[in-house]
Amino acid sequence: MSLQIREEARLDIEAAARSFNPTEPLDSPSRRQQNWPWWPLLPLYPYGNRCTIRRALIPGHVWSFEQLQGIFHVVVPIRMVVVSVPGGLLAYAPVAPTRTCLALMRELEAIHGPLLAIVLPSSSGLEHKLPVPAFARAFPGAAVWVTPKQWSFPLNLPLRTLGFPAGRTRVLFEQGLPFPTVLDWQRLGPIDIELGWFCEASCFHRPSGSLLVTDGLIALDDVLPELLNADPTAVLFHARESGREPLRDTPERRRRGWQRLLLLSLYLRPDCLELPPLSSCLGDALAPGLRNRRSYFGLYPFRWRDDWQDCVHRVVRGGTPQVAPILERLVFPRRRAAMAHWLAALADLPATQLVPCHFRAPVPLAKDSLRQVLENWCRGPRQDDASISGFLQRLDRTLVAAGLVSGEEDVLLGGRVVD
Repeated sequence: MSLQIREEARLDIEAAARSFNPTEPLDSPSRRQQNWPWWPLLPLYPYGNRCTIRRALIPGHVWSFEQLQGIFHVVVPIRMVVVSVPGGLLAYAPVAPTRTCLALMRELEAIHGPLLAIVLPSSSGLEHKLPVPAFARAFPGAAVWVTPKQWSFPLNLPLRTLGFPAGRTRVLFEQGLPFPTVLDWQRLGPIDIELGWFCEASCFHRPSGSLLVTDGLIALDDVLPELLNADPTAVLFHARESGREPLRDTPERRRRGWQRLLLLSLYLRPDCLELPPLSSCLGDALAPGLRNRRSYFGLYPFRWRDDWQDCVHRVVRGGTPQVAPILERLVFPRRRAAMAHWLAALADLPATQLVPCHFRAPVPLAKDSLRQVLENWCRGPRQDDASISGFLQRLDRTLVAAGLVSGEEDVLLGGRVVD
């Protein structure tokens, strides 16, 4: 089975690499296949040009559709997971339905049956919410399921106003659950985070032993994801030491750039990153060979300390599952009991692999892998993480001081939740 997975993944990735050329005209046939016209609603890199790859995680049962997203070349893969269900397919956390994405989806439908359900498993993740209406229009026969407490900003509008089909949109847990004979659903939240609500629905696919999660759990790998090989611009940008360096392409620089992207995407401003003076940044701008969009015209506001690679090793944690640092430091610092209850429910499932919507996937799970995550969570934030996440801690204190989030905490004692 592993050889088949690798072969299917290789063919899909090679097809994506052949179809992508960042210097190609915007109106070229291949760029039109990757066009995402609704990107201005959430202007994330790579904006309107969304390259898509499909990987068979378990042939015949689980597939991953991956695209890139980020800000200022701080990009990570975002993943839609498609699983087999009785009579057809279910899509978990849709990505932008470009022509390429839809064509890859139609190929699966031709073999495994129609798409029967589309699931938005997050109430707060705009990157997961925005593609759903367009994805639903492309598959008018599919039911649309959303987590409770959906909300929008700056105006909290009804889902039908946001483009969700009123006649076939249902709320998970409150109005039932799709395909309960083969899917086991667990809920994290809803949690009032003052600015809105956080709720995530995880899905255990019994036929494959796969546990699908959105943002609550991640696993990391300091090896460059295959998707970024189709367009290595972002990793080459961050592999540099100053804005004067050109975007030279070597395997070592690709890996170094990805390791730095891990720190930036997880901690926003990790403590091993310093910001150079504005005068220095402007002095490097428009240097010869850097007067182009790919290098942001030489603007590079980063200066890495010598110990940054030590931070990478501490963050990766051997590729084991962990709670995402931004969630731990900004969303759950005072709602640790809710996360503990969810992790305990997941630990009781006979899952053999974890499939998050970001970073590494699939992640093999040993019998007690998620039980260990729960025990680590109940012990509180790791001390070595505190030496990297100073910015997130300061940001959290600022939000509390401004009255934007509550300072009231729940309690965890000895691995036991005290409500």
